[in-house]
Amino acid sequence: MEKLKVMFQHSDANPEEVKCLMKSTFYTQRQHVNQGKSIKCLREEWPFWFDELGMSVHFMELTGIDLKETFTRNLDLKGKRLLDYMTTVCVNKSKKFLQNYARLQRMRGQRSGCSDDVIEMILLLLSYFDEEEESMFFHVEDTCLAEEVQLEQVPLTPVVIVCGQSCYSSTRYMLSLDRNLINTNISSFISALCLMFGSYYCFNIHYPSELASTLEFLQSPDQRSRLNPDLN
Repeated sequence: MEKLKVMFQHSDANPEEVKCLMKSTFYTQRQHVNQGKSIKCLREEWPFWFDELGMSVHFMELTGIDLKETFTRNLDLKGKRLLDYMTTVCVNKSKKFLQNYARLQRMRGQRSGCSDDVIEMILLLLSYFDEEEESMFFHVEDTCLAEEVQLEQVPLTPVVIVCGQSCYSSTRYMLSLDRNLINTNISSFISALCLMFGSYYCFNIHYPSELASTLEFLQSPDQRSRLNPDLN
């Protein structure tokens, strides 16, 4: 644990050594979570745990699943089909959904790509289940520093801080947990989403009721039948 703290202070830390040390201290990490230590305390004692590398190791040890690899693989397999379904059949679900879809199209503009497709998919899922985007994403100015984020306005559950007017235009994200900024320099939307999702498992957090349907849908491929059995 002490060696990991020291290594975190250096930008040239060996990733393989970090993985090995995180794996060998997994039992102690779980002890600290189950003892109810605060997120602030856990971040001080296990700084790599709140980094993409460290969380992926812990998540793998906890669940036996490679979080980011599994997420991206499922995107490759079913993402386009799901997005096509959401943007054709589902636009007739309700007037509110149609309005949100039109808004997202204006925000997206002429850009296209994997990251933008994922952003649109997540935002449309939130709209489909009538869940609030603000419960998952908190927007700040693109030049906002970590210390300038008004954390008292942020939910206690894991929240992605979007540095910019929209997820589409942002090039930097942060992650808040229990109103603590646990990672202030996340470069991609997919990485931020995986860190947010992994936090629920790693730190024994229940899905909030206002996001339960979207998170459960992302968690299990079986949930796709709630939209259309053909998507399974």
